[in-house]
Amino acid sequence: MTAILGGVIIIIFHVLGTLSALMALMSSRTSQGAIAWIISLLTFPYLALPAYWVFGRPRFYGYVSAREERDSSLRQVLTRFRRDLTPFFSRPESDERRLVAVERLAMMPMSRGNHPELLIDGQATFDSLFRGIERAENYLLIQFFIVRDDRLGQELKRRLCRCAERGVRVCFLYDEIGSRKLPEAYLVELQTAGVEVSRFGSSRGWRHRFQVNFRNHRKIMIADGLRGWVGGLNVGNEYMGESPRYGHWRDTHMTLTGPAVLGLQEAFWEDWHWATGTILALNWTPRLSSHGDHHVVIVPSGPADHQETASLIIQQAIHGAHYRFWITSPYFVPDQGVQDALKLAALRGVDVRVLMPEHPDHLLVFLSAFSFLPDMINAGVRIYRYQPGFMHQKVFLVDNDTASVGTVNLDNRSFRLNFEITAYIPSPAFARSVEAMLEQDFKVSREVSLDEVQSRPLWRKIISRAAYLAAPIQ
Repeated sequence: MTAILGGVIIIIFHVLGTLSALMALMSSRTSQGAIAWIISLLTFPYLALPAYWVFGRPRFYGYVSAREERDSSLRQVLTRFRRDLTPFFSRPESDERRLVAVERLAMMPMSRGNHPELLIDGQATFDSLFRGIERAENYLLIQFFIVRDDRLGQELKRRLCRCAERGVRVCFLYDEIGSRKLPEAYLVELQTAGVEVSRFGSSRGWRHRFQVNFRNHRKIMIADGLRGWVGGLNVGNEYMGESPRYGHWRDTHMTLTGPAVLGLQEAFWEDWHWATGTILALNWTPRLSSHGDHHVVIVPSGPADHQETASLIIQQAIHGAHYRFWITSPYFVPDQGVQDALKLAALRGVDVRVLMPEHPDHLLVFLSAFSFLPDMINAGVRIYRYQPGFMHQKVFLVDNDTASVGTVNLDNRSFRLNFEITAYIPSPAFARSVEAMLEQDFKVSREVSLDEVQSRPLWRKIISRAAYLAAPIQ
């Protein structure tokens, strides 16, 4: 009897493994990912099957369904918001055709009358964020991937509590995986003060219980629908350069006023609706910034998109570069499309530079890069490693006229598994400020030579190649 039962279980595993392999064949977003899953599911279904159900889903179907609900029940709010924003829709005439694709990927229009301002490193960023919390009058929307219960996390909590106690509606959203070490007492104290708290909940409900591989990696704050913040910094002492392990933490955030703030707000609004099922009543009236007239479009991206938005936005920027494309990322394992775009740009004479950390905080991702760096350097792509500490910023610069600041890393997780957000800014004035910032970063970085990556021992090359092949399922 035991032998019969064991045989039945083995057959069930192999049948489910075969069916899951067919699903991987039809739905995986990369050929590498499809091949890796198919071989694993057919060969070792006992181990691969549960792993595929947790890590192999290519799209966040629960969020897709919620978005369809929004498209019906919340259409009136969005229609009114977009109608009110119509007078502010605008594109720079010189880039009008190139920017159509960006708007279509963003599913948001580009607007004029905005003022973006760089916030370099933790002190400037949190000084600005804390001022924004103090000045909020009606509501404050705040979202982070990582929130720690340390000195900086405690300071954020105190300020949010005071903000709620003076009558401002505060909505606090966090990713339960990124903030898995955040104690319940921290959240209870916020709620006691009147802050509305919710985890993002990628595995919400029985239908979506296996979706733990998706993350909400966005870091944004919106005050009253008038001021917004977005960028690479989470909440923790290391982001202030206080970690003995990482030392100086190099990161970039930005603050924004103008109609484009409503793009940040819409992204939070969608995430909050998914997490809580409630519809926030917010200010959707656009207001021109009194400090500048820059064009900005906010580009949310994630596993609920029909297109691979994050990867395509970067490819569009690379293909649009005439003489310069500089990009920074702490995790540099781009998909084949981005790799090819970078190499082609370098081959046609564009100054292509990639800035990454000298020392990793994720070893597997760090090792993966060595498998394709020789081809990149051979094509003329210049690779730099940041020396003073850990480099975590997500920024790119195109020629002298376009720059972006956001949350997207150059890896499979950001391209396909994470909810991310980017401010895309075709503004020569803002591009100049990003250029000055990156020039300082390159001065304290070292360029990687072809000989350096080719002279590594064979065993390290094998490990790097294996790590790279696993990248699509990380």
